[in-house]
Amino acid sequence: MIYKLFKKKLHFILLCTLAAACCLSGCTKHNYKAEADEQVYNIIEQKWTDDIGAKTNYKISDTEPLQNNIKIEKQLQNLNYLTLKQTITLATENSRLYQSQKELLYLKTLDLTLARYQFEKQIFGGSSRDYTKVDGNYRADNSAGYGFNQLLATGARISTRIALAWVQILAGDAHGTFGTLFSANITQPLLRASSPEIVQENLTQAERDALYQIRIFNRFRKTFVVSIVTQYYRVIQNLDAMINAQLNYKTLTDIYNRAEKLAAAARLPQFELDQANQDKLKAWDTYLQAQKLYKQSLDEFKIQLSLSPAAELTLDYNELETLKEITKNKPNFSEDEAIATAIRHRLDIANSSDAINDAQRKVLVAADALRADLNLVANVEINSKDLKSRGPEQLEDIYSVGVQLDLPLDRLPERNMYRTAQITLTQKKREYNQAVDIVTLELRQAYRDFTEAANRHQTQLDILQLAQKRFKNTMLLLQYSRANTRDVLDAQGDLFDAQNIVTQTMVDYTIATLNFYRDTGIMQMQPDGTFQAANITSTNGT
Repeated sequence: MIYKLFKKKLHFILLCTLAAACCLSGCTKHNYKAEADEQVYNIIEQKWTDDIGAKTNYKISDTEPLQNNIKIEKQLQNLNYLTLKQTITLATENSRLYQSQKELLYLKTLDLTLARYQFEKQIFGGSSRDYTKVDGNYRADNSAGYGFNQLLATGARISTRIALAWVQILAGDAHGTFGTLFSANITQPLLRASSPEIVQENLTQAERDALYQIRIFNRFRKTFVVSIVTQYYRVIQNLDAMINAQLNYKTLTDIYNRAEKLAAAARLPQFELDQANQDKLKAWDTYLQAQKLYKQSLDEFKIQLSLSPAAELTLDYNELETLKEITKNKPNFSEDEAIATAIRHRLDIANSSDAINDAQRKVLVAADALRADLNLVANVEINSKDLKSRGPEQLEDIYSVGVQLDLPLDRLPERNMYRTAQITLTQKKREYNQAVDIVTLELRQAYRDFTEAANRHQTQLDILQLAQKRFKNTMLLLQYSRANTRDVLDAQGDLFDAQNIVTQTMVDYTIATLNFYRDTGIMQMQPDGTFQAANITSTNGT
């Protein structure tokens, strides 16, 4: 009677186990995504230190954004008109390239979760029920097994399993056979692959790779924002050139009308009137070309923002007034200070430097692989009682301990890997030195561009003032017949050129400043996607 109750209880446990397994496989499937997202973003937030940048705008599009992210629907009430700040927000939220970089960061961190999983308890379990016809009777074979596998930092591999098995005769026999088995196996390396540093190398590298990708993403953010701002200002520059061309045409039209009246009164030769008309027509042609260039650059900018080229979009022309205030600042640091700051703060330089440490670890791992294998192996199997026999009889338990030795008689693949690791280390050192040289070259160029753009812009401002003064004076002289139409047309042409060049040099100076901040690594991203520049550290540490 007790035996029947016990067997019914086991059947109940088995059914509950199967039901639970079915529920788990069906009900938790939709939680896999949430679980992966939680693990990935927790890792990113832990590895993302303050010196890297603001922890914003890194979640992929199918997850809930951070609270301090600027939500596009709140900031961009009217997509037809965009300020620079709104444009940067739109770009970080909408750009296909930016989204791809966020996904690369997510996937690299997702790889780390798998590397960590290799050192966690890996639990398994399942059950089965088979029907077999024996001597005219049907026999039900039931089994279930549960256990876990785990790899330890010492290289030890542990495997445990609890197995349940019983047989029930469905016809003519109410009794059956029931048995349990507990087994465990431990393999501990004593020579090769026994050091935690060696065993955990893949995990260590995965941890480092996740950090590197965070740095790469932040370096990309700076480069991306600079490219957006550069394109924004270039479009504004083209808009200003179109406006200047339109005003130039209007001014030349006024000059022609005045010349026409003077010619009608026989106070102006016909050839001067023809010159005025010719310059007026050229101005109209210049305006048409400027209009085309502006519209084309605006459409290309829409693509960069992942907008349709047919979308109606206007940029904030008043940004040019903001630039006039920015360009009043002059460089107040030396080239050497800028280079030293870049080497300390550039994230790509940090990755290149850390790659040397990675290569050094790989040499140690490859050297360890040349050693002999010596493993300590322990096994245990504990059996339950056999309930089929009328007198319960304890089955014999099994215990074993042994040593496995594999001498390093053939290590050609390992030898090649060791030599490759040594060469790779040398290559990484050269790559770091080259990276420093390239950064130095970039900073020297950026510093020259920065200072040259500032000086050139100031020079063009002086030229513009002279051009304005000259045009005004020439117009006065024309009224008193002390200047001819050609003088006025030349003065207006020089004024028109000076207006365009001043805007160009102002934009060039701003872009050179942005490139300089980017290349020195002092550009700091803000939650809304904009940026500010930290102070450059002098070479004496002040």
